[in-house]
Order: sequence, then C-alpha cells, then structure tokens
Amino acid sequence: MATASAAKPAARRMRSSAGPVTRFDRRLAKILSHATDVFYEKGYEGASMRDLSRASGMSLAGMYYYFESKERLLYLIQKHTFITIMERLRERLEDESDPEWRIRIFILNHLEYFLANQKAMTVLSHEDDVLKNTRRGEIAALKREYYRICLDLMDSFKHVKGLEFSSRIAVLSLFGMMNWIYTWYNPRVDGDADELASQMGGTFLRGICSADGGRAASKRK
Repeated sequence: MATASAAKPAARRMRSSAGPVTRFDRRLAKILSHATDVFYEKGYEGASMRDLSRASGMSLAGMYYYFESKERLLYLIQKHTFITIMERLRERLEDESDPEWRIRIFILNHLEYFLANQKAMTVLSHEDDVLKNTRRGEIAALKREYYRICLDLMDSFKHVKGLEFSSRIAVLSLFGMMNWIYTWYNPRVDGDADELASQMGGTFLRGICSADGGRAASKRK
C-alpha cells in the first residue's frame, strides 16, 4: 500500500503524450521494441542483423536499407529512451514548485519508466559504452542534460533547506540507487513504482539531510 508521502507525486499523473502520428513512426516504434528484445536476450555483441530482421518481420535487405547497422538501432533505442524520460519529467515538473516534491517527482518519473521498460533500461545499462563517434557524443549530451536537470533540482533543494552537501555526489548516488533496481526488483515484495519511489525518495532525502547534519557536527569538534 502506498504511503502518504507518495500521494502527492503519484496523484499528479502525466497528460497522455501524442505518441506516434504517422505509419512510419508506428512501424519504427515496433522495430525498436523488437530490437530491444533481441539485445536484451542476446546482448549487443551476440545479436546479428539477421536476428533483428527476423524479430521485426522486416527483410534483411530492408533492415540494412533503413538502419545500416545494429549500432544505429541501439543508438535509436537510447535516444528514444532519454528523450521520452525527459519530456515526461518536464511535463510533470511544470505544476510543482516545492523543491522536495520536485526531487520526488524526478524519482517517480524515472522509476515508472524503468519498471515499464525494464528490457530497454537493462540494455542501456549493459551496452552503455558501445556507441562510437557522433552517436556516442549525442547520447552523452542527452545524459548530461538529464544529469543537469537532477543537479539543478538538488541545488534548489539544498538552497531552500539551507543544507550543505555535494550536489554532485548526491545526484550520482541517487542514480546509483535507481539504475540498479533491475538486479533486485521484485514486484511482490517491493511494490509498484509509487511505493518504490516513496520509500526510495524518503531514504534518499533523509540521507542527504543527515549528511549535512554530520558535516555540521564535525565542524563543531
């Protein structure tokens, strides 16, 4: 059962996104979904373009014509994931000004997407360093943008609460908490995204607040 601390962000659901609007967009979304399944099951190195074409129902020649390599498919999966997460996050943050709840919304948004797209997020975690050159740079820029959003939320929380802690360490610790849940998450024990976000958010926020208290105590010694 969700706790009261989860009620506020959980109640503020996203407006439905527009989604694919053309036949090509719908077809691309299906191909990326099938490619995600293949990368998840076989790993990037173990997957072939023939595997990807077979899973998507597209001819091998057609797969090469539209995507030229499995690296491009992995790039498109990663790009779609980060853009979707950030678009949904910005939409949710528009209606909230309280720094603590903005961090809780960030956590809930991330976990909801993660749990609804576990295969894609696992692929991203395992194949983080596969992309090269321009594609690698573009995905790295999206990651930095996502990191910067969280860093700004942390700086705002720290300023309003009058706390002293490293925003960088706090942000990277939070990502560490969220991104490894695929290794241990059990819905029968850990609850849904609302429950998980409530507990994780509470643990994280208490932790950074107590870290500030510990620093203040050490200064008094």
